[in-house]
Amino acid sequence: MKFFTDTGRFLRPAIVLVITGVLLSGCSVFGGKKKAKLAYVERPAETLYNQGLKRMDTKRWDDAILFFDEVERQHPFSRWARRSMLMSSFAHYQSGDYDDAVAGSQRFINLHPGSESTPYAYYLIAISHYEQIFDVGRDQGTTVLAESALQQVVRRYPDSDYARDARLKLELTHDHLAGKEMDVGRYYLNAGQQLAAIGRFRNVVKKYETTSQTEEAMHRLVEAYVSLGLIGEAKQVGSVLGHNYPSGEWYYDSYNLLSKYGVDLDEELKVERKRGYWRRLKERIF
Repeated sequence: MKFFTDTGRFLRPAIVLVITGVLLSGCSVFGGKKKAKLAYVERPAETLYNQGLKRMDTKRWDDAILFFDEVERQHPFSRWARRSMLMSSFAHYQSGDYDDAVAGSQRFINLHPGSESTPYAYYLIAISHYEQIFDVGRDQGTTVLAESALQQVVRRYPDSDYARDARLKLELTHDHLAGKEMDVGRYYLNAGQQLAAIGRFRNVVKKYETTSQTEEAMHRLVEAYVSLGLIGEAKQVGSVLGHNYPSGEWYYDSYNLLSKYGVDLDEELKVERKRGYWRRLKERIF
């Protein structure tokens, strides 16, 4: 999707703007602070809108917001007001006011659900949440919101540029969520709460098996089962680990751990390969 002024001037595609934009601080519109306004001077909607675009060209996001909001104030039922609503949200995103960007984009969706710009509004909500993802050691509430919003973009507009970018961001989002599960699982394992740890590690393998956390999660399951004396279960998980990551360090660790209990994982792998029921084995374990 591309944005144009009525004079034909081309604005860069929204995704490019998102990637190359500079984040600056700005005033909040929806977060409880007093909303700034321009002094009221009656002007045509197109003039106000283009003044906002000029401010965006020089990355003066706060000033751009003032002009876009003024379009809505003076000409609330014009087509320029509809455009300004979304451009104001984008300017909030660029200035780092993600909550304001989400609120403005949601308002646009509520008022104009059939607009050709609605896909971008959904995308703007998603990336506003995505930009707030913290490290895996912190609460992942924002990550969950980002995951949900990105999935909405993919589900609603699967063939769009926005969906393609959302799929890439979903991979990192899932890796964050899996990383959090691993953090909690390791904590439980170190605290001797093996059953709680097993639940976390199994969740990683079931929900986030394409992430970088899966290999370690399988090894930690082997550790947890061994500590409970469940050597048969540990052997099965170790076999799946070896089948999927035969040269990995985590398989090496699982192999060494189980060898202390008389289990040769390499031999187990040969047996399982002859039986050829890896899919059923994995489904039964996880």
